[in-house]
Amino acid sequence: MPDDEPLYDIIIPPGVPQKIILDILNKFDVTVVDRREKIKFANMEGDERDLLAFRGKLEVMQKVETYMRDQLNAFVAGK
Repeated sequence: MPDDEPLYDIIIPPGVPQKIILDILNKFDVTVVDRREKIKFANMEGDERDLLAFRGKLEVMQKVETYMRDQLNAFVAGK
């Protein structure tokens, strides 16, 4: 990835199967990075957690977002 183009992150939701993460790494020009994010969920308001994220160019990340959502929906549906 060239250094002169901005890079974008998509947080990988906790619980995403490893198979989906590896599939995305093999299909798209992205890397996995650590991101420290504040959690705004129930009784964890303000807690910070280390989360994984995909990092890449905008047009690639848009495809990754759609692909990951489709794969997660299929996983939940048992397909």
